[in-house]
Amino acid sequence: MKEITYKSDKFYEEIADHADRHVHLIMIATKPDIIKQVPLYLELKKQGQLVVLGHTGQHYDENLSGGMLKEFGVEPDFNLNVRGAMHEVVSQIIGRLGHVIGEIKERGKTVIPYVHGDTTTAMASANAGYCHMFSSVHVEAGIRTLTPRYEDGFTSKSFEDWRKYLMDRNNWERGSQEPYPEQFNTRCAEAATGIHLAPVELDREFMLSEGYSDDRIFIVGNSVADATHAAMENAKDSTVFERHPELADGDFVRFCIHRRENCVSEKRFRAIFDAMKKIIESGKKVLLINMHQTKRALENFGLQEELEQLDKNYDNFILSEVWPEYKDVIAAMSRAAVCATDSGSMQEEMNIMGVPCVTLRFGSDRSESAIAGANVIAPPTDSDFIVKMIEGAWNNEDMKNVENIYGENVSERCVDTVLRVLEKGEVFRSEDDRLGK
Repeated sequence: MKEITYKSDKFYEEIADHADRHVHLIMIATKPDIIKQVPLYLELKKQGQLVVLGHTGQHYDENLSGGMLKEFGVEPDFNLNVRGAMHEVVSQIIGRLGHVIGEIKERGKTVIPYVHGDTTTAMASANAGYCHMFSSVHVEAGIRTLTPRYEDGFTSKSFEDWRKYLMDRNNWERGSQEPYPEQFNTRCAEAATGIHLAPVELDREFMLSEGYSDDRIFIVGNSVADATHAAMENAKDSTVFERHPELADGDFVRFCIHRRENCVSEKRFRAIFDAMKKIIESGKKVLLINMHQTKRALENFGLQEELEQLDKNYDNFILSEVWPEYKDVIAAMSRAAVCATDSGSMQEEMNIMGVPCVTLRFGSDRSESAIAGANVIAPPTDSDFIVKMIEGAWNNEDMKNVENIYGENVSERCVDTVLRVLEKGEVFRSEDDRLGK
């Protein structure tokens, strides 16, 4: 396929000539993929495995991919160069990656795709591998959304009462299709998975209830912990405070709004925007990372001029584009008073760093962080309630002191788990293998 580009013009020959039969194929596409998958790629290389790094090309600019790949010191072995609307990207990943996997298979190799979480890449790449009877290793498997039971008058609860309510597992229910399309993606990827690497016990609980084999579900933590710890060590080399000296003394809230369901709904987006505006006008320091979906929502809902006025009139408001280097994100966030986000990964990172988190969604696919007490849910319906949650979480010592629930040395645990399975059989398991016949 002419659309696919390769680092080496002898890509397939080099794989064919390698003594190993198994090809560990790490797939990346977006910033979360790079952050969470590259540590596994580096660990596989460290352990001497035959490993290749594939990029779909979805995030292709410097801010969303290039800068971070340079920071991690890696270069993809091939790039699928996909472009277009969601349905086009899905079909291109399946078709082009299916071609790559088929070519490797023809050379007598067994491909083990490693897919991450709930991304379009995870869903489509797992499908591409399964078409060739290769099951995936699902990194960050089993993440399912739980939603708090919203009782009448919940917005009148105090911050502490609401936080305690969220810390009771019995006050949550299953069944949400949000975030969209991520909850679809993770479920699809799961069906084509042979080794489920679950971050926490709650994820294992979800998968067992859905009928997945107990002996192929492993609780290993989340590989974002490895990337976060490495970035914290490298934060001394960050230049973010040279570019934004107003962040150096901390005591700010970082807003991150990019979830599709928040950015296509004027009601939701306006509730979050109005909450941010009230916090700015109160004199507290606010950092807004202006992401692609954020910009589109500001334009669609006629809020761009209002944002520009806030930026012009308030010195305590910092408006910034996405930062290309992960160490800059971690360096700045380590000094934040609170993070207000609709991101999934940031809920994990904040717990790891001991920064209070407020999730701007109706539920969470990292509900374990709220149940542990490190995170609170602030549904995008009432700006005053959102403000109350952010102010309650601001430098909240109880939230900061919640222990890291996502582990350490996770990539090593993931790779060791896969290699133990391969000692007994294949990732794709036949019925004979499953039944021990």
